Amino acid sequence: MTEQKRIMSFGNAIREGLTEAAVRDASVLFMAEGLTDPSSVFGTTADIGKHIDSKRMIEMPLSENGLCGVAIGSAMMGKRPVISFHRVEFALLAIEQIVNNAAKAHYVSNGKHKVPMVIRLIVGRGWGQGPEHSQSIEAIFSHFPGLKVIMPTYPDDAKGLIIAAVEDENPVIVIEHRWCHYVNGHVPEGYYVEPIDGPRKVHPGKDLTIVATSYMTLEAVRAAKALETLGYSASVFDLRVLRPLKLDRIFESVQQTGRLLTIDTGFKQYGVGSEIVSSVVDHCFSELKVAPMRMGLPDHPTPSSRGLIQNFYPDSISILRNIQHMLGLDKSDIEAVISELIVQRGGLAIDVPDAFFKGPF
Repeated sequence: MTEQKRIMSFGNAIREGLTEAAVRDASVLFMAEGLTDPSSVFGTTADIGKHIDSKRMIEMPLSENGLCGVAIGSAMMGKRPVISFHRVEFALLAIEQIVNNAAKAHYVSNGKHKVPMVIRLIVGRGWGQGPEHSQSIEAIFSHFPGLKVIMPTYPDDAKGLIIAAVEDENPVIVIEHRWCHYVNGHVPEGYYVEPIDGPRKVHPGKDLTIVATSYMTLEAVRAAKALETLGYSASVFDLRVLRPLKLDRIFESVQQTGRLLTIDTGFKQYGVGSEIVSSVVDHCFSELKVAPMRMGLPDHPTPSSRGLIQNFYPDSISILRNIQHMLGLDKSDIEAVISELIVQRGGLAIDVPDAFFKGPF
């Protein structure tokens, strides 16, 4: 008899992983603004206090810099704090603490001090959030030695990687796309660790290698599945781990396909995709059949209105149009596939993740 898979949302997988990590290790504690209010960081910290001493659930005042500093100090004194920012932009108020204290304490103390802490940053999108609440700035944090940066897409990775982040002896930035919170998938029961160890292949293919981050992975898979109706296939990788950046699996794939397309959740300029492309050119230049291509957000702030946002985010349609150029496909064939994707979308508004979304973010 086939065992039935347990289906869970990304958001609930985060909550389950954090709960199991806290039950297993009494040094784990939680700090945030709005940690214990009814929204419970979009539901991801709800009911954790029922399983552990409520004193380990610390509601913090409205001071992101202070919150981060207190967490760093507690980590250096033997605790394992998990702090959450409802939006990634709020962490900019604590950037000095993260970059100069959390990331460097181990180095400047010659290994005497460790900072085992998790910093959860949530990326917003749509619903009128606009320039200051819907940025995806993972490239900033990926720039600094001393930090680990992970960006899961699927629920099973969300649970396994958040547990790995809690167990890690270094500060780990966990970037969660708000729309990924609604993604459902199989999540194993019990305590398990997904190593912070490079990309995951989520779709097989032989004609093109696609490397995407976070929610863009889902768009890439949609495009890859549509491409198969034309007799071509794309190998899609969910990058997952932005720092340390381990690209051996990407190199192997590009050596087979000869083509590379990167898709950033953040800005195209100075983005994570740029680093991947430069590394692939360094290692696989002679195997490339065409120049690598990058996709990401355009070089201007995020619009608030539905009208202006129509062409702001990459999606399966724009991905397919770039694939057309890379593979030299007939435009009419690609447009026929795109027409079918538009029908499947069924008039869904561009600024909500699915038809069931009621808001707010």
